[in-house]
Order: sequence, then C-alpha cells, then structure tokens
Amino acid sequence: MDSCLKIGIICHPTYGGSGVVASELALSLADEGHCVHLFSHDVPPRLARSPGPVEVHVAQGVPYPLFHSTPHDLAITSRILDLHRSTGLDILHAHYALPHAVSAILARDAARSDCSDRPPPRVVTTLHGTDITLVGNEPSYHPLTQYTIRASDAVTTVSSALAERTRENFGDGKQCPFDIDVIPNFVDLETFRPNGQADGPPSAVHVSNFRRVKRVPWLVRAFAEASEGTDAHLTLVGDGPEQDEARRVAQEHGLAGRVRFLGMRDALPELLSPADVYALTSQDESFGLSALEAMACATPVVATDVGGVGEVVVDGVTGFLAPADDRAAYAAKLRALLVDRERAREMGRAARARCEEHFERRRIVAHYTDLYRRLLIEDRTPTGRP
Repeated sequence: MDSCLKIGIICHPTYGGSGVVASELALSLADEGHCVHLFSHDVPPRLARSPGPVEVHVAQGVPYPLFHSTPHDLAITSRILDLHRSTGLDILHAHYALPHAVSAILARDAARSDCSDRPPPRVVTTLHGTDITLVGNEPSYHPLTQYTIRASDAVTTVSSALAERTRENFGDGKQCPFDIDVIPNFVDLETFRPNGQADGPPSAVHVSNFRRVKRVPWLVRAFAEASEGTDAHLTLVGDGPEQDEARRVAQEHGLAGRVRFLGMRDALPELLSPADVYALTSQDESFGLSALEAMACATPVVATDVGGVGEVVVDGVTGFLAPADDRAAYAAKLRALLVDRERAREMGRAARARCEEHFERRRIVAHYTDLYRRLLIEDRTPTGRP
C-alpha cells in the first residue's frame, strides 16, 4: 500500500469546533505528505489564512426555483465523485453526520457501482456533538443519522462521553451494532502557546458562537457575582444569536465598562494567553475545543461539568469544574482564580503540560492515519461495516 494516502475531508466552513478540527487535520495530514482534498460550500477560515498544500474544493449547488434552498450537499457529493473518477481517493472523512456523512456514503456507493477497477473510498465519520445530541436526535433526522453511523466504514467521536451518548441514542436497546473509536480533538502547540502575562486588572475570556447552548448571558451574570468588588474584566469573542441578550445583561448589572464584546477574531492565541482564566459555561459540550486551546496557552479553565469537558479539564489541577445549573458555585470558582492570580498561573502551567502530554497535534493525527490504513487493509462487507 502506498505510504501517501489520498484523503478527502468534508466539513462545515465555520468557526465552530468541527470546522476547526477538520481544517487543522487536513493541514496536518498534508504536512505529513498525504494528498488532501477538502470539500465544503465555502472556504473554512483556518484554511483561508493558511499557505498549506491542501486542495480546497468549494462546491455550491446551482439555485433552481424548484429548491427551497441551494443543495450544497449534493454539489459536494458530485464533486467528490468527479474527483474520485479522475484521480482516486482512498479515504473520505466526513466531519458531522448530516449532511456530510450522507454525502460521503453516497459518493462511495456511486463509486462502487462504476465500471472501473478503481476501488471505492472508505468512509470515516467523525461525530462532534450536536450532530448527535441535537440535530441527529431530532425525530425527523434520527433514522437517517442512524443509517449514516451504521453505513460508515468507521465512526469516531471526540470524547468517550459522546461515544456513550451515540450508543444510547442510536443503538438498539442495550446492544450497539457498531464500533466507535474515540479520538480526541488536538491543538497546535506552536500556534497556541504561552505568550507572557498582561498587566492590568484580572481578566477572564470566553470564545463561542453565542448559541443558546453556550449560555453567554448566564456567564455574564456569573461574572457579575464573581467580580463584585474587583476591577476584573471579561472579554467575549465571537458572535451569534445570544449576543444582544448578553449585552443587555451586562448593562443590567452595570458591567458596560468591564465586559468587552469583540466579535469574530482570528487572533485567538493573542487573546487567550494574557487572560487569567478561560470561562466555559455550556449547557452541553461534547469536548470543549476552545477550553483546550486556552489550556495550551497556559490559561486555566473554569467550566461547567457537562459532556466530555471533564475529559479535558482536570478539576482542581488545570482549572475548576462546576455543576451546570449552579451559578453560585461557578461564580465562586471563577472568583477564586480572578483574585488569586498566582494560583491561576500555577494551574495554567499544569494545563499546558496536560496538552503536551495528551492532546499534541501529531500524536492525535497519528491515530487517524492508523485508522485510515487499518480500513484499507481490512476486508469489508458490501455495506461498508464489518
């Protein structure tokens, strides 16, 4: 088998975790000498600013009066099939179950029916969280999501907690008819690294898409309790549907001068590294990539203990965990690191060390390449699963 793999990666072109991980994985695989193609309906931000050798295929469906929305997923499927027919693909790696695993499986099965000696690509589906807990679990999508999991040649999740949720939501009773490989997210330790300490008042930072599940207004209220009687500041990075409500809460608590709304920014290491603490207040979180990136910058994390966050943040060592619905407890833990900056720095050093030991980029990418090669040498049934 050729040591250079031909890999197609399908992802959302967003700032969210699945798009970031897929983009970074594509760049890392290309750096190792593999031929990597990335398919999306727009250029993901982390690829747009990278000189890496990944070939990006932007496939946008043609508008037609019959369609209520432009069928980007069908255009992506067609582009994958066209590329496979011309140059071949060994692996199709779909990030997010719907619609990307559907596109990958359809392209694989279409390639299988071609009158060609070229073998069809193997399909790997990585589940990132809301594709299982929200979108895929919606009754109108549940049967299709279950099918994509079963029809993929391999399924991975970014945390053990998400693997268990997948088995609960899509297995048949207590028997799960499919295997799941847990491969955690990773962080580029050269990009996300400590970069000195900022002068001035204590500070907390939060990065998200401001969706309801991230609970940014809840965070602002907790920060008001945590910072009472101090001059601490909170920096909020990102944008989304809950930003207006978060601004209203900041005004309500008299925090207009101490809470900054920066909007979308690419300079995340420069914003994460100087902070005393990173604040994560999600109602549900399959992994917590933003927390991992903060930890790599030697910034400790105060997070709600939900989903897979406890697999990233070690309570009392690299930060603190608090029950998801106990705002007073969360505020107390946040305050502890805002007022004791030496303790925050000690936890930050432990956070960086944990990233180096468990979440280093090359270590995690090797797990994916091992999985790809295993699929290519194993005999598979026509359905794609063992």
